[in-house]
Amino acid sequence: MTKLFQILAVLAVAGAPVLAHHSFAMYDHTRTVTLRGEVTKFQWTNPHAYLDIDVRQKDGTTKHYSIEMTSINMMTRLGWRSNMIKAGDRVSVTMAPLLNGEPSGLMLDVTLPDGKKLEPGVPAVQTFKRTAPED
Repeated sequence: MTKLFQILAVLAVAGAPVLAHHSFAMYDHTRTVTLRGEVTKFQWTNPHAYLDIDVRQKDGTTKHYSIEMTSINMMTRLGWRSNMIKAGDRVSVTMAPLLNGEPSGLMLDVTLPDGKKLEPGVPAVQTFKRTAPED
């Protein structure tokens, strides 16, 4: 019985990293930001994908945003592919911004140049309050 307990304990500890995941606590859950811009890079990487876009500001300058997405495994199950977004594409992104004000956030959805809207499968997405776009 003791040997069985030891084996189960080792398996439980070894399997813990599989269940580990960082939290989305660094993102604002009380509002969303909608960005319209040009893709500079789409990173189909683990543990999370990233979308980098340049957004023209009202004063004519350009601000660069790096937007976190979920895992490519989850995104693939939702129909995403590594070649869906390319540099130069014009997209619209709804994101939960970083709490610290840096130009970054967590993607909640993206509208592609052809009008197709995709969600990356954010866990507990209902905890993010969607607010009206600021134009």
